[in-house]
Amino acid sequence: MKPPANAQIRELFKMHSEALLLYARQWLGAAQAEDVVQEVFLKLLAGGRLPDEPRTWLFRCVRNAAISAWRSSRRRDRREQATAQASTAWFVPRPEDRLDAQTAQQALAHLPPIRREILTLRIWSGLTLTQIAEVTGLAVSAVHGHYRTALATMRERLEQPCKNPPQ
Repeated sequence: MKPPANAQIRELFKMHSEALLLYARQWLGAAQAEDVVQEVFLKLLAGGRLPDEPRTWLFRCVRNAAISAWRSSRRRDRREQATAQASTAWFVPRPEDRLDAQTAQQALAHLPPIRREILTLRIWSGLTLTQIAEVTGLAVSAVHGHYRTALATMRERLEQPCKNPPQ
């Protein structure tokens, strides 16, 4: 192995980057494939020495990194799916609750995201309106307005009588 010159690495990139991207796309999407190829070239730059067979080395490194990234994303996807399936309920129902957890979740789901976030931070997290303004980046007056509207909407939804009362 001999020390690489930036010009040599630049030339290797020009000659092989498109083929390496195509090769990495067997396992990954376009953006991830680009990341893998760039990481391999950074590894080559940091390595201090040019491999005896740079082209072969590049393809082997891209292959290993792409397969590793693919496996990692597959594991992450499985974990996320398992978590989503296991925890579709937002609330843990307790016997002492005066409000049905599923009903509350359905009412919250109908709120716009910012109002749902503000209501959750205020009621279930106990943050003040000023703290919520800091978290969300909104003015305190805007947070207060969203909070009041969210409460009114929730009250309206939760106080609706049953459509088909039991007989």
